[in-house]
Amino acid sequence: MANKEDAMTLKVSSVQFQHRAGDKIYNLQRIAEFTRQALRQGSQLVVFPEMCITGYWHVPKLDEAGLRALAEPLDGPSIGIVAALAGQLGIAIGAGFLEAAADGKLYNAYAVCMPDGAVHCHRKLHAFEHQLISSGDRYTVFDTPWGIRAGILICWDNNLVENARAAALLGAELLIAPHQTGGCNSVSPHGMKHIPIEKWEHRHEDPAAIVAEIRGPNGREWLMRWLPARAHDNGMFLVFSNGIGPDEDEVRTGNAMILDPYGRIIVETSEAGDDMVSADLDLGLLDKCTGQRWLRGRRPELYGILTEPRPDNLKPLEARFSDAPTR
Repeated sequence: MANKEDAMTLKVSSVQFQHRAGDKIYNLQRIAEFTRQALRQGSQLVVFPEMCITGYWHVPKLDEAGLRALAEPLDGPSIGIVAALAGQLGIAIGAGFLEAAADGKLYNAYAVCMPDGAVHCHRKLHAFEHQLISSGDRYTVFDTPWGIRAGILICWDNNLVENARAAALLGAELLIAPHQTGGCNSVSPHGMKHIPIEKWEHRHEDPAAIVAEIRGPNGREWLMRWLPARAHDNGMFLVFSNGIGPDEDEVRTGNAMILDPYGRIIVETSEAGDDMVSADLDLGLLDKCTGQRWLRGRRPELYGILTEPRPDNLKPLEARFSDAPTR
């Protein structure tokens, strides 16, 4: 039986790695390698990026036949391999894939496979990768054996403040946040911009240049504008996992990190390549942290406006002509 000190800590790992488009065998091998590394470091949970099993940014170019050839059901072979690994090694593993649902719909999905055989699956609430990929319609929050409730939000789900708050109101104290982001071409004049692939290709000759991009306005600086707020305002730990390197015409910036409920970064990486960070989470921080106290001070009777659509005349100009999310 764990002693009291052990019960108040949870060790987790966050991975960034460059997947290969459509190469499930390679991607699952990398997942297995990093999982074993996380286990050696004593982690009880290891978090991998969005759609890292199937690949990500090649998906918009696929036709329906290509999508369905790539997609698998939750009980298909890929998640079966991850679940078997979790049971064999006794560690929880989160990984993203393209789900073929029983009703024929396709989802950008993320499965957390627990050592006891349980699998918790989240469907991205704001899917935009392909017109044939549907958006999910519910939040995913679940109990864990570590004395903490966990939630999952995939990439753009995390950008909308309501989603993190909804997860917190459902009891999430640990947010699993897999991404494929950084170096994206935002429509905002002050948003992210493409990182030249040439800088990535010359990263060994000029490592300072690629690190400057990873830590700059198209990578870490952008994340710091909002990611700590999700953790702090909702009183939750946050595990951010991301791709790294070229993904079609975009360069993912990695920046794998773990934040505490005060929005402070416990550990992070600026490595221009596959990497993993691990940290012990002090669960004793949760009770009196700012975000949890703010949650207890809420006045829900004032918040009805949060469930109302934004009036058209208040929408940003581009949103008046398109409902598609922008980066």
